[in-house]
Amino acid sequence: MKPKSVLLFLFFTALFLFNPGDSYFYSFFAFNKTAFQKENKVKEMTIHPVVSVLNTYPLYLTAEGAYILDLPSYTPIFEKNVNEHLFPASTTKIITALVACDVYNPDQVVTVKRTQQPGQVMGLVEGEQITVENLLYGALVHSGNDAAYALADAYGFDKFIDLMNKKAASLGMINSHFKNPAGLDDMDQTTTPFDLALASRELLKNKLLSKIVSTKEIIISDVDYKIFHTLTNVNKLLGETQGIGGLKTGYTDKAGENLVSFYKKNGHQFLIVIMKSEDRFADTTSVVKWLSENVEYSEVSLYQQ
Repeated sequence: MKPKSVLLFLFFTALFLFNPGDSYFYSFFAFNKTAFQKENKVKEMTIHPVVSVLNTYPLYLTAEGAYILDLPSYTPIFEKNVNEHLFPASTTKIITALVACDVYNPDQVVTVKRTQQPGQVMGLVEGEQITVENLLYGALVHSGNDAAYALADAYGFDKFIDLMNKKAASLGMINSHFKNPAGLDDMDQTTTPFDLALASRELLKNKLLSKIVSTKEIIISDVDYKIFHTLTNVNKLLGETQGIGGLKTGYTDKAGENLVSFYKKNGHQFLIVIMKSEDRFADTTSVVKWLSENVEYSEVSLYQQ
């Protein structure tokens, strides 16, 4: 023990032994216990509301696959063939958009290399110079296959497709594989309702993309304001059904009707995935009604010392 420490020890020992009565030091140490005790407060903690499914009546859907979940907690509410491999059709563009945001800046200008694509197009012109953001509007709002290919071509088509599959893998989409950016039918291009929910959840984290998918109509142009494109959202529930805020449609003969919807009700957020439906809008409308009548939330409080 150091000499200085020894002297301090002897000083306080003598102080308590020979003058314990009313000395300041004795009173401080003996009676002021709170100075040396850690305050023990009980704190109330509120966790995310717990979702309960009442099942007052069953949910019937024409869709071959469906997945409904509480978005903040990712709690499943309804499942139907959630891991069945199905054709994604234009819901593929969710992954296309995510990769585009990884490799481009929204204001980056690309030159359109090819325009002739089957299915829905936004009307791009070969050689047109247009921003990535406007191509994202074309791909997600109007579901333009030409916009999706323009995003892939500008980076290098094969490299872009490789990134799409790597992106899917990074999100845990273990039952998905992509061969093209638009969702054209290919026997090797499939996904599942569960995997599509993972991609959609990721898209909603992106402020730009979540704004784009909630857009009903918009007019965009090339960088020189010479070529204009009027874009209308294929999702007819957007702007018609309260609480629906996008997200992405898809249709081909083999895929049937697909629809991923972001839905808000009484402050709660839901993700609705409908795949291979006979009527995606009717199925989603049924889900919205069923959620309002069959799902409730309860707050759970915990007390922590």
